Amino acid sequence: QVHLVESGGGLVQPGGSLRLSCTASGSSFSIYAMGWYRQAPGKQRELVAVITSGGSTNYADFVKGRFTISIDRAKNTVFLQMNSLKPEDAAVYYCNADLFISMGRGKYWGQGTQVTVSS
Repeated sequence: QVHLVESGGGLVQPGGSLRLSCTASGSSFSIYAMGWYRQAPGKQRELVAVITSGGSTNYADFVKGRFTISIDRAKNTVFLQMNSLKPEDAAVYYCNADLFISMGRGKYWGQGTQVTVSS
């Protein structure tokens, strides 16, 4: 059993910054990739950024230059540094982990953390 615990969401003014973190814990596993998705009310969940264990990254166009994803492999933790936040960035942000587990490969989701961007 693997659990993902997210933290770091909250209320920020436009132009402000937030840092999200997500830690994977539980049964024996190793990380293939971890990432962040978001879902705004009435919209589909969408990819924000993903990083592999080797450090390769991929960003959605709408966050390039503003958000940075990083990983601490020793702590099984992924971070999302969000700068220059816009009102349209407001959403529930979900952590996703693509892991090697005893039975092969598994994908897991966190519970989500709310990001609100408003003055």
